[in-house]
Amino acid sequence: MLLYLHIPFCDSKCHYCAFNSFTSNHHLKKRYIQALCKQLRHDLEHTDTRWLHSLYIGGGTPSTIDPRLYEPIFKLLVPLITPHTEITMEANPNSAKAEWLQGVKALGVNRISFGVQSFDDTKLSFLGRAHSAREAIQAIENAARVGFERINIDLIYDTALDTKELLRSDIQLAINLPIDHISTYALILEEGTPFANKREYKKDDEDLGYFIKDLIPFEHYEVSNFGQTPSRHNLGYWRLEEYLGVGCGAVGYKDGQRSYPPQDLKTYLQNPLKKEIELLSPHDLRLEKIFLGLRSCVGVPKSLVDPQKAQILLEEHRLYERGERLYNPNYFLADELALFLS
Repeated sequence: MLLYLHIPFCDSKCHYCAFNSFTSNHHLKKRYIQALCKQLRHDLEHTDTRWLHSLYIGGGTPSTIDPRLYEPIFKLLVPLITPHTEITMEANPNSAKAEWLQGVKALGVNRISFGVQSFDDTKLSFLGRAHSAREAIQAIENAARVGFERINIDLIYDTALDTKELLRSDIQLAINLPIDHISTYALILEEGTPFANKREYKKDDEDLGYFIKDLIPFEHYEVSNFGQTPSRHNLGYWRLEEYLGVGCGAVGYKDGQRSYPPQDLKTYLQNPLKKEIELLSPHDLRLEKIFLGLRSCVGVPKSLVDPQKAQILLEEHRLYERGERLYNPNYFLADELALFLS
């Protein structure tokens, strides 16, 4: 079983961000953790989970919360955590100080994911990030210094400011730091954000994804992810493994159903056990497995796709086969291939 915990608090909202997060109501952090624990306890009682493959604490900005406030969560999870459980926590460079990093490591966190986005200060300002390039470097070095061996950084590309020189500089700087994983995301102009409808803010250059891929020396195991050690949590999603989604605006998946706790913070605090349920049909699940498998190293069982269509793609070398599974050699074309096969 995978477990995702959502921390919706942020010090500031980035210009491109459409995630469920809040820059106010910081006085409610303690109440929020109490509500989250109530939901977590309830959800665990209604599963037969014996141990966690991975725990991922995302947001929002988990590093805005004092490590001591996380203690009740980890006490609840002690029976389910093994030496093999991957425990990731997201952090922003400006709030993940050395003391905070030491605190979460003492709780059992063994993987940190920094929202770096770029090492170029002009681009960071354009994106509305609250940290500088220097702070990002310092945070990564601090994480390594306190003993984190698994460190991811997120990078954004395809903004109006991006050139091959800027992206090459970002990647070269990144791979010279003590990290083992890079996640790269093309900018999306999301509705409800300051970047919405600002088409001039996005370069729309598909070649940049290929350019970045060729620069990163880690295994490219999913369209956006490169790692010396792949993230167990990421791979769980691509395999469509079941996961609990706990917290305001989290999403869970179990028994062919998706569950959605309230996105509104105060509604969640009033009743953290309230959920909307979406029942996925066999057709929905088949499509999910095809789309997720083709965008990653997971691949797709041959039994899920039309054999004649699959044969066409095999002959065109747009798929390859190994045993009873089909694999995609070019993750950037995953959606196109999935639509054809489905």
